[in-house]
Amino acid sequence: MTARVAEPLEQDLPSAARRSSGSSFYAAMRLLPKQQREAMFEIYAFCRAVDDIADSGAPRAERSAALDRWRAEIHRIYAGAPAARLAPLAAAVARFGLAREDFLAVIDGMEMDCAADIRAPELATLDLYCDRVASAVGRLSVKVFGLPAAEGRELAHELGRALQLTNILRDLDEDAAAGRLYLPREALEAAGISERDPARVLAHPALDSACLVLAERARGHFAAAAAVMARCPRRRTRAPRLMAKVYRHILDRMVRRGWRAPRERVRIDRLRLLWMILADSLF
Repeated sequence: MTARVAEPLEQDLPSAARRSSGSSFYAAMRLLPKQQREAMFEIYAFCRAVDDIADSGAPRAERSAALDRWRAEIHRIYAGAPAARLAPLAAAVARFGLAREDFLAVIDGMEMDCAADIRAPELATLDLYCDRVASAVGRLSVKVFGLPAAEGRELAHELGRALQLTNILRDLDEDAAAGRLYLPREALEAAGISERDPARVLAHPALDSACLVLAERARGHFAAAAAVMARCPRRRTRAPRLMAKVYRHILDRMVRRGWRAPRERVRIDRLRLLWMILADSLF
């Protein structure tokens, strides 16, 4: 039975935001004032909708067509004629000056997953993917947070990549089950891994070495993001600071544990998340 890709207007955008409840994203967004929080949930809902299309398992042509329909919907927003269900997203676009090219970049990133199963991409390709699926979201987000333009773009670049690389390292098994392997070719070759089949790579005894290469890149991006946030007003970086702390904690736990099987997906418990929020408020 073929999985069905929903039409753009059939996506229940508010429900996508509700699905984030209890997550570190939801906790971070709850720190924002009401208008900013609502805008971020609209951005999240858009991202979730196009991500669901890319991961739906439907034939590639169907997924690509569904993403094209989303491109048309984004263009309708900027033409001043949004679909009724996208009116809240259109309001966020107008209120915070969100750029059309960033929404389209997110869709382009999802298209990369639809065009072919990504397996051991070159670092340049992986960086482009991270820019589209993560840093483009960051560029939308920093405008909602009210960061200065230069610092906002820099933070989106660095933190977006840090978060996405951490996700890649956390989701190795989930991605492999879908036929994908985002560990870069250069890291695999440096570790002496010639395999490209996801299952075989994850069973390779040198997997830790390849993963550590990506972990160090993520750490570099986290450090650069922290330096940018240190130059910005604290009240405007509360949400990205919390996201950075949560994901850096996840990354550090993975590095300590390693990536050899069996691998349990690293999560952050609610008590630690609440402590991070409290600590950030106090200091």
